[in-house]
Amino acid sequence: MALNRDADASRLAAESLAQDDPTGWFEQLYAEAAAGDAIVPWDRDEPNPMVVEWAERRAGDGAGRRALVIGCGYGQDAEYIARIGFATTAFDISPTAIAEVRQRFPESAVEYVVADLLDPPAAWRDAFDLVVESITVQSMPVSVRDIAIANIRRAVAPGGQLIVIAGIAAEGEEVNGPPWPLTRSEINSFAAEGIRTVDIETNHETQRWRAEFTRSAAG
Repeated sequence: MALNRDADASRLAAESLAQDDPTGWFEQLYAEAAAGDAIVPWDRDEPNPMVVEWAERRAGDGAGRRALVIGCGYGQDAEYIARIGFATTAFDISPTAIAEVRQRFPESAVEYVVADLLDPPAAWRDAFDLVVESITVQSMPVSVRDIAIANIRRAVAPGGQLIVIAGIAAEGEEVNGPPWPLTRSEINSFAAEGIRTVDIETNHETQRWRAEFTRSAAG
């Protein structure tokens, strides 16, 4: 039977949510993909072009700076961020995904770890000069969105940058996800607890937000 890139994720997400488990479907999807029984819809052979284009303009020299890549999957964004000089940590909730990315990039300088965005390590708070969030929050149901967003912004160090890429949803729009794209108010909600908005762009061709935030430097 032919595999369906979108149906696999939707099926597993529905099963996981029915069991009141908003994130368990990620490991199930990666495990099925490893067995050849599913396709990971966000698997790609290159970093997200919206990350690359932003970084070329705005990220600056990564030397001596730390970066965190949220929900790294198979690692293309993390590898790119490491190539531009950042000491990069990247995580995913799926042990299968992390095992696969380590096989794909056996000589990688990236520190790949298994971690949960809803309960991240305490040591990550205020720890990273650059935090990259690309389409992870939109893969999580609205019921856990506030805590996911809060934990992302809390990882940004004083003076650090946060780049967020997500699908666009209209306010009040009902979406049968995954994904569950973000509204403008949800994008705005990253700016809290000392984080301020630098720029919010809308790419109507890809129907994606690209938003940049920063935390004021200490002192």
